[in-house]
Amino acid sequence: MTTANRPEPAAPARSDFASDFLWGCATSSYQIEGAGSVDGRVESIWDRFAATPGKVRDGSSGAVACDHYHRWPEDFDIGRDMGLNAYRFSIAWPRIFGEVGGRPNQKGLDFYSRLVDGMLERGLQPWATLYHWDLPQYLQDRGGWARRETVDAFLEFADVMTRRLGDRVKHWITHNEPWCTAIIGNFEGWHAPGLTDFKTALQVAHHVLVSHGKAVPLIRANVPDAQVGIALSLHPLRAASSKPEDLAAMERHDGLRYRWFLDPLHGRGYPQATLDAIGDAAPAILPGDMEAIAVDTDFLGVNYYFPETIAHAPGHAPLDAEVLPPGEVETTAMGWEVAPQGLAELLLRIEKDYHPGPIYITENGSCYEDSVDAGGEIDDVGRRHYLMRHLASLRAAIADGVPVKGYFAWSLLDNFEWAEGYLRRFGLTHIDYDTQQRTLKGSGKWYRSFLRQE
Repeated sequence: MTTANRPEPAAPARSDFASDFLWGCATSSYQIEGAGSVDGRVESIWDRFAATPGKVRDGSSGAVACDHYHRWPEDFDIGRDMGLNAYRFSIAWPRIFGEVGGRPNQKGLDFYSRLVDGMLERGLQPWATLYHWDLPQYLQDRGGWARRETVDAFLEFADVMTRRLGDRVKHWITHNEPWCTAIIGNFEGWHAPGLTDFKTALQVAHHVLVSHGKAVPLIRANVPDAQVGIALSLHPLRAASSKPEDLAAMERHDGLRYRWFLDPLHGRGYPQATLDAIGDAAPAILPGDMEAIAVDTDFLGVNYYFPETIAHAPGHAPLDAEVLPPGEVETTAMGWEVAPQGLAELLLRIEKDYHPGPIYITENGSCYEDSVDAGGEIDDVGRRHYLMRHLASLRAAIADGVPVKGYFAWSLLDNFEWAEGYLRRFGLTHIDYDTQQRTLKGSGKWYRSFLRQE
């Protein structure tokens, strides 16, 4: 059965959720802003990575992207008209600091100040992410997140941004998806900076977590009424079979993919079984690091896209466990399984195991092969159904006692999709990259009717 021919799913109503529930969309700086060398912005690791032949599928970069740097008023108007009451964005570190020990770039600071004012003028509560993968290249040239000095540089960046924006921005996310920063960027190598060393990747993960832990009290000192958290990419995990070797492989994968981040954030340290398995690849940990990582936060951000099925795979680095491709199941254009029930499953596990306090779905979305019809409309049925079904699953998780307080759809706009370039579209709004024309898709119109209870 094709996506277009699927029966219309039963969708919740906005009134099924609390009256103070946050409804937003999420974006990230490198994926939408463009203006790659404008107003003092310096090179990021993604600029360097995208300029390396063969790294991005279509040979593109975020140099122009959606030109949000110049077109943000139109984009925020779209969000306002959709009925959003919150907007998640990230701050491009390379717009703020151009060198180690340098002075903050006033034009970069002014841009984000204008951006925040624009959100507030339209009734959009700003949610700022400090790090969404666009590390300044000059820091990578000195070793990147594998070096302790990058922790210090991040704290300086966090200090400057919260002092400048903290009078208006009260919700702060330190890092987006440390797994991707560390493992995909430094071990699997298909994200910037494109390294393939497991020990380096684990040191990166540790330093990212340390920088999070040390940034939380700093942010609170600058913004006394701040709400501070971190956003993790998480998957419900399933063993490929009931065989003992597959079950054991799932546990090994779980220790690295899930508990390596959630355990230390909740004061449990790194999982001992995982430390035993990785041996000499374990990160260097300084006195006080684990205590810093375990700082109390005000919320946990959860990014959910799909479940993972794990099989025992001898010789498959790093832990003899392999994530299998989906079988005969519904998938998106990314090849990701469509599993709305996985969202509730994941949330129930997090709540049962950690009781992290308020949870926000900081990303959830889908990629489909959109087509523009003769009238200029985009009837993206698959994305609309995806959204409806996942919101129904979210409602079920809340009914079962998970304290979810908000939902940010990924994404407001089609954008530069990292190593996929512009070949993949996740937006509720279509971008014609030749003209920069914005067109609300069918999914965006549904979200608008849901939010406005039309």
